[in-house]
Amino acid sequence: MNQSKQLQIGDKAPEFCLPDQEDKNICLTDYKGKWVVLYFYPKDNTPGCTVEAIDFTAVRKDLEAKNTVILGVSPDSVKSHQNFIAKKELTITLLSDPQHEVMEKYGVWQLKKMVGRESYGVVRSTFLIDPQGNIAFPWTNVKAKGHVEKVVQKVEELQ
Repeated sequence: MNQSKQLQIGDKAPEFCLPDQEDKNICLTDYKGKWVVLYFYPKDNTPGCTVEAIDFTAVRKDLEAKNTVILGVSPDSVKSHQNFIAKKELTITLLSDPQHEVMEKYGVWQLKKMVGRESYGVVRSTFLIDPQGNIAFPWTNVKAKGHVEKVVQKVEELQ
């Protein structure tokens, strides 16, 4: 379990390929030349994660008009993502990382303390990746409410 250093602005975004809700492999290289909002969240169908997913769905078309794609990543299964998308009418792409490989590359799979107990989990984080594949802006320990507006603002600011 490596606590990798936090990715900084200008760092090369770690490459990955993960299955989406259709069980189709999605790779970061698929989006070369586009901006990518890569957000990591703990669990499908939980309150904060639902708020974030619905908020990202609401701005998806606006961001696509700005050459930007949204990818959500959690440890949940492809099946779980399918249910989450159907239940909440989401239109964003959700990727499944049950082995936490990509989460570890991005430094968001960390030891967390809750009610005196320690366990590994996802630290809610978002990375804006520029069209050259570099980290344009990282957000860590994100609060779901109001976060998407900050991401949209940053995309507009940097383009």
